[in-house]
Amino acid sequence: MELVLLGTGAADGWPNPFCTCASCSLAAERGEIRGQTAALVDDVLLLDCGPEAPRAALRAGRTLAGVRHILLTHAHPDHVGPAALLFRSWAGRPEPLDVVGPPEALELCRDWVGPDDLVRFVPVAAGETVRVGGYTVRVRAAAHWAVRPGEVPGDGDAVLYDLTGPDRRRLLWATDTGPLPDVTLAAVAGAEYDAVFLEETFGAKTDHGADHLDLASFPRALAALREADAITDRTDVVAVHLGHHNPPLPELAERLGHWGARVLDDGAVLEIGPGPDRSAVAPVSAPSRTLVLGGARAGKSTYAEGVLAAEPRVLYLATGVVDDGDADWARRVAAHRARRPAGWHTVETTDVAAALRAAREPVLFDCVGTWLAGRIDHHKAWDSGDFADVEADVADLFAAWRGAPVRVVAVSNEVGSGVVPATASGRRFRDLLGRVNAALAAESETVVLVTAGLPAALRGTTPGQRAR
Repeated sequence: MELVLLGTGAADGWPNPFCTCASCSLAAERGEIRGQTAALVDDVLLLDCGPEAPRAALRAGRTLAGVRHILLTHAHPDHVGPAALLFRSWAGRPEPLDVVGPPEALELCRDWVGPDDLVRFVPVAAGETVRVGGYTVRVRAAAHWAVRPGEVPGDGDAVLYDLTGPDRRRLLWATDTGPLPDVTLAAVAGAEYDAVFLEETFGAKTDHGADHLDLASFPRALAALREADAITDRTDVVAVHLGHHNPPLPELAERLGHWGARVLDDGAVLEIGPGPDRSAVAPVSAPSRTLVLGGARAGKSTYAEGVLAAEPRVLYLATGVVDDGDADWARRVAAHRARRPAGWHTVETTDVAAALRAAREPVLFDCVGTWLAGRIDHHKAWDSGDFADVEADVADLFAAWRGAPVRVVAVSNEVGSGVVPATASGRRFRDLLGRVNAALAAESETVVLVTAGLPAALRGTTPGQRAR
């Protein structure tokens, strides 16, 4: 099965032609112009057909003369451009054409068909299966609303398409939707898709409602699909329907790469099935070690959590236990707990080495500084001045980190750039933590420094960057 991405942008594309935000300005400067999301499969089937799709096909070097099937997901104008049917009529195409979609979308198209055109309208709803040509189309529920002609916005009239081709390759076309409904996750369980095209409209904007995905909900949707065995390590995951609330493309590609997903340009051609596309993104669950450094309140913990956000299950090693006498620290711990996904298991411990050795699922270790302070306190090294037991714990941590059998992300404070501590104990702690950070970094495939919420790779090439 061959798929041409005619567009990968949101309704207003990316950049928005009326916008001068940093994301839009940088995209325009780089010539990264994205049109409304649509795709052409095997030159015979269109997945959505907004007003930009016909011209996008020509720019991609394709003709639509062979199209026999159009699958419309919903009635929003970036997905239904009914004038395409008129253009086809003017060209005098004599072949039959199937137009499949929710009734509201089909209603927008009926008046654009000539009286002698062999167009068959096929209304569908979630849960149904239809055959068009050699393709099996399973209709899945979306969490999205569309406008019914002459009515107010309503729910339940947008769908997703689970498409199997004549070669038995299978893909999920999941645009537009919010967090996937339970009925959809149940329906796609065990699908083991060859490719998934999943919308990621709103990027860093999370106050948009619940009928689209963003950089917080997108990885959770991937985790749910992985948990259902709909996405495997062999599935090519592509983010589509991208809007200008996303960070600039290099940063977005890096974020998506952590989750086993990628972003492609308009006009990209994919061979769905075994091939180079399948290996472009490394399996997210492969054993690896990532060290995330940063100053106080730099966003390092949020970044580290994001790295593992698409994992269905994560062991969260929290080394900063709650002190009932410190209200501010208790609030910080509570905030960390609240933003962890439901599938993450939290263990509050300073015995990190043992936990790493026993881990059977990805681990987030947050943070090294509080772990080190806890081990110093545990051995009463400040009172005795004897740090031999602390050094033994450090050596044990290095050994466990080096041999970690799962994907591990650790967070630590970068203490070498601040004010020199005024006390001897402060200077000793700074020096010791600096040595610990350096040793962990030496045994890490990826090292990232977070400053003012922005990550900079000190070592390692992320999967997302390789895909570019």
